[in-house]
Amino acid sequence: MIRIILGFMISLAFSAALMPFVIRIANKFKAKQPILHYVESHAVKSGTPTMGGMGILISMALPFALLIRGDGGAALVCLVVTLGYGLIGFTDDYIKVHYKHNKGLSAAAKLVLQLIIACLVAAYAFWGTETRGQVFAPFTDYAIDFSYWALPYYVFIFLAFTNAVNLTDGLDGLAGGVTNVYLIAFAALMLIVCGFAPSDGQMNELVLIACAVGSVGGFLCYNRYPARIFMGDTGSLALGGLLACLAVLSGLSLSAAILGGIYVITALSVILQVLHFKRTGRRIFLMAPLHHHFEKKGIHENRIVTAYKAVASLIGAGVVLLTAIFTT
Repeated sequence: MIRIILGFMISLAFSAALMPFVIRIANKFKAKQPILHYVESHAVKSGTPTMGGMGILISMALPFALLIRGDGGAALVCLVVTLGYGLIGFTDDYIKVHYKHNKGLSAAAKLVLQLIIACLVAAYAFWGTETRGQVFAPFTDYAIDFSYWALPYYVFIFLAFTNAVNLTDGLDGLAGGVTNVYLIAFAALMLIVCGFAPSDGQMNELVLIACAVGSVGGFLCYNRYPARIFMGDTGSLALGGLLACLAVLSGLSLSAAILGGIYVITALSVILQVLHFKRTGRRIFLMAPLHHHFEKKGIHENRIVTAYKAVASLIGAGVVLLTAIFTT
């Protein structure tokens, strides 16, 4: 438990101290966030430095490297995967800022790169761990054997999480705030399922989660409204990769899907908007993702972010409570 607390505190302090340096570097190299022209209320944010995800990743990885002990297999895989998705996001951000447009990597290129990592981790989870194709049923410690269907299921989890977290990153403090709420609840879920007696490997995963929460917390000191820096795809894809990898390797992916209700709602709002528009030529929402719809309704983004974090907290508390009640 001491390592978990240390991981959080060191990463928080490191991130808070590092982020001004990241902001200066981003400004020096003119790594400014291109703003979508159809989000009128965000015009004032044009020129805000981006790629703050680099600070998040450094502040998470270095303290974790100092605190890892014993069996670090699964936790190290999670860290490598997080950095891998962060590299995809960095490439996307670099193209955006270098060519000064909001397109970045093509959708096909981004999907292929995400699929490569997802397939590698799915193979590792199935053939390289004791979990194999077993997934815990929501709110219980009862394992369901997905057998070989686990492989495409794991890949789907990765694609869903990485893209949903990426879509949630649209308002100051939104993706970071919701992700920290999620990670805290997920850590509590892990402790309940393992009977508050985590193995060396699980303890290292909990330390990694603590480092992630601390590093995102330090970033949020500069990303809250009005943001002085954005995480960019460097941060959002990396965090999505972390959440997906933790969910798959812990066997808690079904509970994670419920725990990440905000991500699900955000992704669904985009999917429904696109499908409905293609079929009817009309929109369901004023704008998608859903948080932009609320902005169009005149709600200030601070209130939207607060509401999203409150809903995420309620969902997290509910999942943790139900799991504590029904876990044998």
